[in-house]
Amino acid sequence: MPCVPPGIEVVDLKMRRGIPSPAAVVRLVRLMHRLRPVVIQTWLYHADFLGLLAARLAGRAPVVWTVRCSDMDLSRYGRLTRLVVRALARLSFLPDVVAVNAEAGRLWHERLGYRPRAWEYLPNGIDTGSFRPDDPARRAWRERLGLGRETVLVGMAARRDPMKDHAGFLDAAARLTGDVAFVLVGTGVDASDPELARLAGAVAKPVHLLGPCMDIPGFFAGLDVAVLVSFSEGFPNVVAEAMACGVPVVATDVGAVAEIIGDTGRIVPPGNPHALALVLTDVVAATPEERRRLGALARARILRHYALPTATERYHALWAQLAGQEERILEKDTPPLP
Repeated sequence: MPCVPPGIEVVDLKMRRGIPSPAAVVRLVRLMHRLRPVVIQTWLYHADFLGLLAARLAGRAPVVWTVRCSDMDLSRYGRLTRLVVRALARLSFLPDVVAVNAEAGRLWHERLGYRPRAWEYLPNGIDTGSFRPDDPARRAWRERLGLGRETVLVGMAARRDPMKDHAGFLDAAARLTGDVAFVLVGTGVDASDPELARLAGAVAKPVHLLGPCMDIPGFFAGLDVAVLVSFSEGFPNVVAEAMACGVPVVATDVGAVAEIIGDTGRIVPPGNPHALALVLTDVVAATPEERRRLGALARARILRHYALPTATERYHALWAQLAGQEERILEKDTPPLP
């Protein structure tokens, strides 16, 4: 795995997606016994449940749950996910900390019934060295898509998921006029999806459904406008990543989106393709200089508030605090030497 830094061990628990596995719990408990972690941090609902169970069986290292969404329509997800979320709300007093990356996420989980011992705000961090304005990448992407010099490229990076509202994006795209083209990337976002193919076919302007993308920094650098139309989000990295690439963003008012964008882009209500189309029409009609000005402001905002060092400092502080608690517990329970 080339994206994993040296010294970081990645262990496959051999779980199948959507299928509970007692054997995976046993593997995780054995792993915890071997590694003896001083802090255990879990990510997203199923991992929160599994990690808490394994941590209780393995010992008493402090546990941090990490929740990443807000205003999530659970009816769009499977029965197992709904059951897990309800169970976590009832068990939320057990982990030492529940971490959120947006205030909206905390409020939504409180409405679900979460009552943790402590909340912690851990904002996402953006690698502004990788995500940056990149003229060669911009030219390469435009050549790949066969775009003219004046064509405004509007794009979105999102996996195929009901929450991401690809249909709303394409509905808005069908309402736009002028020299504009659209590109979507993400797992499951390609012409083999009959609904996406039908919706894209109804758009008079070029629509490129490219599926998974291994060059997200280059993709964002190639855009003139980045879009997010989700019904629900916590802290969507794609918004901050596009901004770090110097691209103005039009996004729905969900989660921390408005907080991230500030006055460097435009906000629209979720589930409203008409409103999205009106705002996109304005941004597409703006001069290239105006879009570049907004993009420069967007990158400056990310550098100021969401650069990677800012986020890592908060993680380190939390881990140090919890590790210190664990050391005190161990010292208290360890009998003195004779």
